[in-house]
Amino acid sequence: MPLLLDLMLTFMKIGAFTFGGGYAMISIIENNCVEQKRWITHDEMMTITVIAESTPGPIAINCATFVGYRQAGFIGAVMATLGIVTPSFLIIYIISMFLQNFLAIPLVAHAFAGIRVGVGLLILNAADNMLRKMQKKRRPLAFMLCAFVAMTLVNIFSLPVSSIHILLVAAAVSLALFIAAGAPEMPAKGGAAK
Repeated sequence: MPLLLDLMLTFMKIGAFTFGGGYAMISIIENNCVEQKRWITHDEMMTITVIAESTPGPIAINCATFVGYRQAGFIGAVMATLGIVTPSFLIIYIISMFLQNFLAIPLVAHAFAGIRVGVGLLILNAADNMLRKMQKKRRPLAFMLCAFVAMTLVNIFSLPVSSIHILLVAAAVSLALFIAAGAPEMPAKGGAAK
């Protein structure tokens, strides 16, 4: 199968059968792109997830765009992005045309109640995979624990703090520690330090 068609069909399948948004899609994207197709590695998937989370736009679309670009350049990014967006767009468009009170239908409401449980499990699975593959260093673990505690407290006490604020604070502290440690020089392309 030509690569561009494969990219589009793979991401259409992910977009069509994943409920719950980007976080629920991460483990399915990883399964398809890392384990089955071997388009990227586990480490690259973690990097993509972090970058996709910290850039504007839905995380699943950002991941699809990156994988497509990595495989086939700009046109690959376009095909992967169209693949992941098209099923959701069509489903919502059809629902909005024909069913005004879609969730009021008892069968649909019960189906979505079950889907919510599945979505929660997919999100936990993605978090578990990322934790297992994360480098076991003290500083990243400390950042993760502090961010988790901060978000938990924000949610419990309904504080007007966005997760973006916590992300920016973590980035600033990490950058400050990097600079304080002497900011080692980046290696040149040949592998030797500049």
